[in-house]
Amino acid sequence: MSGGHAAISIEQETAVIRWGGLSGVLGGILFVASIVYQVAFIGTGTTASGSGPIMRFPGLQTQIIIGQTLFLVGTILMVPLFLALYRSLRGWSLAPALFGFGLSFLGLAVLAVESEPNVAMAQISAQYHAVGATPAQQDAAVIAWQATQGVFNEFDTCAYIFLSVGFLLLGLAMLNAPGFGRMFGGLTAAIGVVGLLGVAAFPVTSAMFALPAALTFVVFPLLLGWKVFARSSGGSHAAPMPSA
Repeated sequence: MSGGHAAISIEQETAVIRWGGLSGVLGGILFVASIVYQVAFIGTGTTASGSGPIMRFPGLQTQIIIGQTLFLVGTILMVPLFLALYRSLRGWSLAPALFGFGLSFLGLAVLAVESEPNVAMAQISAQYHAVGATPAQQDAAVIAWQATQGVFNEFDTCAYIFLSVGFLLLGLAMLNAPGFGRMFGGLTAAIGVVGLLGVAAFPVTSAMFALPAALTFVVFPLLLGWKVFARSSGGSHAAPMPSA
């Protein structure tokens, strides 16, 4: 009986890792789709300064919702990937795997909270475009828009810090894990370092932050998602099952 339970447990653990890897790959694809969609149909005007963003918002609201929803779904799909990474690494480096997963999950949670700013911005835009709104009321709406955007930028900054430190720890956990080793461990840690340097050197709204963002939301989920999936499909189990 115990042997049957052990076989079921191994099979279930393999399924967790496999689906986590696939989820990460799909999340990376959705991040790419979100970026391409927003550049093509929205542009960068919604994060510019002055009254331009709030003036353009009503005509772009549907496009903004679609782009942000794609990003939110991509963020959600990253959660199973981090769970699969933790399950793959815990048997070899428990502390960095656990802490790396925890900080990365916290970063994703912050991103998820702030991934639909149109909910807040729509109310401010409605006040600006309301019939009979005075110039003073419109100026106040512009200030409220800029302040709200600043809060979302702060969320982005904190999320990148959490994710980058999480990547660094997960990279350390990979160094001695079979199937990952120094190449994937070093690359994951390097993504974390680049993210921390990017946050320190550039605002998250800067074009210069595109590289850390691409590494975080495209390279990491696609590369590690495929790696985790390939290992599970090949029958490799990074975390040894406890003896009965």
